[in-house]
Amino acid sequence: MTIIPTADWGSCVKDGVATIACIPIVIQNVVNFLILFAGVVCVFLVIYSGYKFVMSEGDPEKVGNARKTLTYAIAGLIFIILSFVIMAFLGKFLGVDRIVPK
Repeated sequence: MTIIPTADWGSCVKDGVATIACIPIVIQNVVNFLILFAGVVCVFLVIYSGYKFVMSEGDPEKVGNARKTLTYAIAGLIFIILSFVIMAFLGKFLGVDRIVPK
Protein backbone atom coordinates (compact mmCIF):
# COMPACT_ATOMS: atom_id res chain seq x y z
CA MET A 1 0.00 0.00 0.00
CA THR A 2 1.49 3.30 -1.07
CA ILE A 3 0.52 6.52 0.68
CA ILE A 4 0.70 9.48 -1.64
CA PRO A 5 0.75 12.88 0.07
CA THR A 6 -2.02 15.22 -1.02
CA ALA A 7 0.10 18.36 -0.66
CA ASP A 8 2.95 19.42 -2.90
CA TRP A 9 5.92 18.34 -0.77
CA GLY A 10 8.49 19.51 -3.31
CA SER A 11 11.73 17.59 -2.99
CA CYS A 12 10.85 16.09 0.38
CA VAL A 13 9.47 12.78 -0.95
CA LYS A 14 11.29 10.94 -3.72
CA ASP A 15 9.86 7.72 -5.13
CA GLY A 16 7.46 7.45 -2.21
CA VAL A 17 10.23 7.59 0.41
CA ALA A 18 10.74 10.49 2.80
CA THR A 19 14.12 12.18 2.59
CA ILE A 20 16.07 14.24 5.09
CA ALA A 21 14.38 17.34 3.68
CA CYS A 22 11.21 16.20 5.50
CA ILE A 23 12.71 16.86 8.95
CA PRO A 24 11.63 20.55 9.08
CA ILE A 25 8.11 19.52 8.10
CA VAL A 26 7.99 16.90 10.85
CA ILE A 27 9.30 19.40 13.41
CA GLN A 28 6.70 21.95 12.34
CA ASN A 29 3.93 19.36 12.66
CA VAL A 30 5.12 18.34 16.14
CA VAL A 31 5.29 21.97 17.31
CA ASN A 32 1.82 22.69 15.91
CA PHE A 33 0.44 19.62 17.68
CA LEU A 34 2.06 20.58 20.99
CA ILE A 35 0.67 24.12 20.79
CA LEU A 36 -2.80 22.77 20.04
CA PHE A 37 -2.56 20.17 22.83
CA ALA A 38 -1.40 22.78 25.37
CA GLY A 39 -4.30 25.05 24.39
CA VAL A 40 -6.81 22.24 24.88
CA VAL A 41 -5.29 21.40 28.28
CA CYS A 42 -5.58 25.08 29.32
CA VAL A 43 -9.24 25.19 28.32
CA PHE A 44 -9.95 22.04 30.33
CA LEU A 45 -8.11 23.53 33.32
CA VAL A 46 -10.29 26.65 33.11
CA ILE A 47 -13.39 24.44 33.10
CA TYR A 48 -12.00 22.37 35.99
CA SER A 49 -11.27 25.49 38.04
CA GLY A 50 -14.85 26.65 37.45
CA TYR A 51 -16.03 23.30 38.77
CA LYS A 52 -13.76 23.72 41.79
CA PHE A 53 -15.25 27.18 42.42
CA VAL A 54 -18.77 25.79 42.36
CA MET A 55 -17.91 22.83 44.58
CA SER A 56 -15.92 24.92 47.10
CA GLU A 57 -19.09 25.72 49.06
CA GLY A 58 -17.60 28.99 50.28
CA ASP A 59 -14.59 27.37 51.97
CA PRO A 60 -11.82 30.03 51.72
CA GLU A 61 -9.09 27.42 51.22
CA LYS A 62 -10.95 25.68 48.39
CA VAL A 63 -11.83 29.02 46.77
CA GLY A 64 -8.18 30.08 46.93
CA ASN A 65 -7.11 26.78 45.41
CA ALA A 66 -9.64 27.17 42.58
CA ARG A 67 -8.50 30.76 42.03
CA LYS A 68 -4.86 29.60 41.73
CA THR A 69 -5.84 26.95 39.20
CA LEU A 70 -7.73 29.52 37.14
CA THR A 71 -4.88 32.03 37.33
CA TYR A 72 -2.28 29.50 36.22
CA ALA A 73 -4.49 28.17 33.43
CA ILE A 74 -5.12 31.65 32.03
CA ALA A 75 -1.43 32.57 32.39
CA GLY A 76 -0.50 29.38 30.52
CA LEU A 77 -2.98 30.13 27.76
CA ILE A 78 -1.61 33.67 27.40
CA PHE A 79 1.93 32.26 27.30
CA ILE A 80 0.95 29.78 24.56
CA ILE A 81 -0.72 32.49 22.47
CA LEU A 82 2.22 34.86 22.91
CA SER A 83 4.72 32.16 21.95
CA PHE A 84 2.75 31.47 18.78
CA VAL A 85 2.57 35.21 17.96
CA ILE A 86 6.29 35.70 18.64
CA MET A 87 7.20 32.73 16.42
CA ALA A 88 4.97 34.06 13.63
CA PHE A 89 6.51 37.53 13.97
CA LEU A 90 10.05 36.12 13.88
CA GLY A 91 9.13 34.05 10.84
CA LYS A 92 7.89 37.15 9.02
CA PHE A 93 10.87 39.23 10.19
CA LEU A 94 13.42 36.63 9.12
CA GLY A 95 11.63 35.93 5.84
CA VAL A 96 10.53 32.39 6.66
CA ASP A 97 6.85 32.44 5.84
CA ARG A 98 6.17 28.71 5.73
CA ILE A 99 8.33 25.62 5.87
CA VAL A 100 5.93 23.51 3.81
CA PRO A 101 5.83 24.58 0.15
CA LYS A 102 2.51 25.87 -1.12
